Amino acid sequence: MIDRIEPNIGIDPTAEPAPAPSPAPKPPTMATPSPNSRGALDQLARIEDKMARMEEKFARTEALVARAQDGLDRAATRVEGAARSVDAAELATEVTQLRAEVAKVPRIGGLVITGLVTSLATAILFVLLLKFMPGLLQ
Repeated sequence: MIDRIEPNIGIDPTAEPAPAPSPAPKPPTMATPSPNSRGALDQLARIEDKMARMEEKFARTEALVARAQDGLDRAATRVEGAARSVDAAELATEVTQLRAEVAKVPRIGGLVITGLVTSLATAILFVLLLKFMPGLLQ
C-alpha cells in the first residue's frame, strides 16, 4: 500500500453539481450592414493590412539596427585592443630609454673605487692640513 496524500482542493466529489449559470443577455445585433458601413469596414481592413506591413518593416529595420550595433561594438572592441597595443609599444619605448639611463649609472665596482679614492684624498688632505697648520688642533 502506498502512503501518499492527495491534495484536497475543497470540492466534495459526492456533492451535487452546481446549477448552470443563466446565459448572459445577448447584445442587440446589428441590422444588415449598409453599403456605407461596408465601405468603412473595407477601409478599416486595408488600414489594418497597411499597419501589419509597417510593423513588419519596423521589425526588419530594428533587426538591421541591432546587427549594425553589434558590428559597431565588435569594431570598438578591436579599436580598443589596438589602442592598448599602441600603449604597449609606447611603454616598451619608455622601458628601453630607462634601461639606457640605468646603464649609464656606475655599477658596484665604480662605486667602490670612487669611495676609496674619496677616502684616500680626504686622508691626504687631513694629514697635509695637520702638517702645515699644527695649531689648528689645539
